[in-house]
Amino acid sequence: MKWFTRSTSDNKFQQLQAQLSELRTDGLHLTIEEMLLYQSKAGLIDLKASRNQQSRMSGNYLARSKGRGMEFDEVRHYQHGDDIRAIDWRVTARTGKTHTKLYREEIERPVLVATDLSASMLFGSQLMCKSVQAAHIASLVAWHAKARGDRLGGIIFNELSHQECKPRARKQGVLQYLHSLHDIHQQTIAQNEQLHNVSFDIAFEENCQRLRQLAKPGSLVYLITDGNAVNQQSVRHLSHISRHCELIVCLVVDPLEQQLPDVSQRINVAMTDGNARQNITLGDIRTQQMYVDKVSAVMNQKQQLFTQAGARVFSLSCGESIEQQLYNGAHQWIR
Repeated sequence: MKWFTRSTSDNKFQQLQAQLSELRTDGLHLTIEEMLLYQSKAGLIDLKASRNQQSRMSGNYLARSKGRGMEFDEVRHYQHGDDIRAIDWRVTARTGKTHTKLYREEIERPVLVATDLSASMLFGSQLMCKSVQAAHIASLVAWHAKARGDRLGGIIFNELSHQECKPRARKQGVLQYLHSLHDIHQQTIAQNEQLHNVSFDIAFEENCQRLRQLAKPGSLVYLITDGNAVNQQSVRHLSHISRHCELIVCLVVDPLEQQLPDVSQRINVAMTDGNARQNITLGDIRTQQMYVDKVSAVMNQKQQLFTQAGARVFSLSCGESIEQQLYNGAHQWIR
């Protein structure tokens, strides 16, 4: 649930409410309308390939390797074994030496998005819950993939259920995925108390394994999660994906998971993760530093595990809109 300290000023609260209104969300529940909003923001990111594509399907991306394709690339001296049908007779006549044309084949890249909507994602201390921000990130990626002509698919999952979307082209693929996001998010809210009693480690590992089975060579794979359930077993499945695909992990974090709120005077508050409960003193410098050190160590461990799996890892806060964070130039996957 969303959590505000009493020290949150009225002005700050009004700013947050204005942002939520602009994003067409209440920060907790998920609607199709707010995800459709990202169709107009698809230009915020660029999903062009950053590594060699290994898929052989025809599509919109130029292969790094040169050979017989449809897109002319360059002319070079004829070499033994070259197809004589590719000889450039004009250049050959002009230079007196045999030259051949080289082409690049256009290839297609499926985009798979795996969105974690587990119980731990139903937390937010300021603007919105991590689960809502995860859905917004997935929506942005989905609409951009559609704009580039990619086929979009993936999985949405929590502790007890998951929904698979086979890669589909055009708007149908995006809408299929957005409706699945909405349905699983509603289930997570309805089953929240029940999900807190279920271990998510095994479910996360199983969904990483299923994602590995879905990801064909040359795919772009996004995993959107808070990383709370990542372990060596799930890293093993993700490592297999990164060998043949481009793997990007978006770690969704909440401001309260990075540091304690700033307050003008010391306040004793009770905190709980749904199971354990403890008291903590806000406004105490020593407590603040201990908290920052501990959460930094946890975040570094998550990032190291995903990096070990061969993924590019980015952190996005649910305390600020995606658009604001991307315009601030904090991430390499923007234009």
